[in-house]
Amino acid sequence: MSATAPTNADVAVSGPGPGEPSAPAGGSGRRLSINLRQSGIYVAFALIVLLFSVLTDGALLQPQNISNIVVQNSYVLILAIGMILIIIAGHIDLSAGSVVAVTGAIAAVLMVEQDVPWPLALLITLVVGGLIGAWQGFWIAYFGIPAFIVTLAGMLLFRALTLTVLGNQGIGPFPDPVRTLANGFTEGYLGNVGLGPLGGADLFSLLVGIAAMAGIVVVQWRSRVARLGYQQSVEPLPLFVLKLALAGVVVMTVVVQLARFKNLPWVLILLAGLILAYSLLTNRAVFGRQIYAVGGNLQAATLSGVKVKSVIFWIFVNMGVLAALAGIIFAGRLNQAGPTAGNAFELDAIAAAFIGGAAVQGGVGKVVGAITGGLIMGVINNGMSLMGAPSERVMLVKGAVLLAAVAFDVWTKRRAGASR
Repeated sequence: MSATAPTNADVAVSGPGPGEPSAPAGGSGRRLSINLRQSGIYVAFALIVLLFSVLTDGALLQPQNISNIVVQNSYVLILAIGMILIIIAGHIDLSAGSVVAVTGAIAAVLMVEQDVPWPLALLITLVVGGLIGAWQGFWIAYFGIPAFIVTLAGMLLFRALTLTVLGNQGIGPFPDPVRTLANGFTEGYLGNVGLGPLGGADLFSLLVGIAAMAGIVVVQWRSRVARLGYQQSVEPLPLFVLKLALAGVVVMTVVVQLARFKNLPWVLILLAGLILAYSLLTNRAVFGRQIYAVGGNLQAATLSGVKVKSVIFWIFVNMGVLAALAGIIFAGRLNQAGPTAGNAFELDAIAAAFIGGAAVQGGVGKVVGAITGGLIMGVINNGMSLMGAPSERVMLVKGAVLLAAVAFDVWTKRRAGASR
């Protein structure tokens, strides 16, 4: 096997930047090399935001509306983080929406009907989500039943269990801390500062945004240095700086608008922590590289000593925990656990992963890409709602975007194969 053409499994186990097709070794950075699958999604996201900003006369980027986009799509984004790991490993989960419903119902029964203290109730709910994931992971990893079948059965089973737990009626209201986590905002700890024509903004929120941008710069710089250390080609330094500058503008624009409204949503802080943790898991941890190895080349991963069954089992446990967290957030936002909660959430999470650059065959994908894909769906929903578009037109556009994303993935694979 040549050093200049590693397989997906080789990249996942030994090289930096899992989830990205490896660039030719020995590159000096003078030749521009752009990964269309990984970079195109961010360009598309920017164009979609620009389009709807124009079509809504700027209403899309108003402080309150940006806050609404974050809060209204938080549970789908949480699901997308778990879903991208499953899709990278070459599997699928059709039960996520039903798990959201049943765990939200369990949380409601514990907190509202049984008067269990909310921290303990949340912990129990997350454990139940993990047990649900373990149940499905066992049949998939150790019994050999395809994930499609197991999770399809789970979708029906856990929806029925939701109706049983709730007695086919809603249960609420939730304690204030749970509602605050789902709908609340940070306090203005350091007061407001003047931003000229923009008015005032919370200083603490601005400092958080600056810290987040500094973290992005450090991570990207270390990734660049690592790629150079492996003698892989990188973009020219001016382009690298330009990309970071554009990212900084986007991050600080969002933070400033949020700071002008009601400060940072608590659920955004939760999401930021999850994105950071799972990005480190997939890029730095051995387990994360093993996920890419399993999805990239199952036989090679097995021969390399990867405990494939264990990896598959634990990614479904993780999906169950994240679905339970999304169930708590969704129920807290509505202030009620209902029998129809979570309907089609799994489809939105799957769409977010594929729009965000995941490969249909597995082995490729990024957490940040899945989040971007989820935000694209959220912006389309929100933008068309602001325009007064009927629901059937929204579904039409979302379906077209998903089809285009998968077609683009297939096209880039064929193009890469033809160039070899």
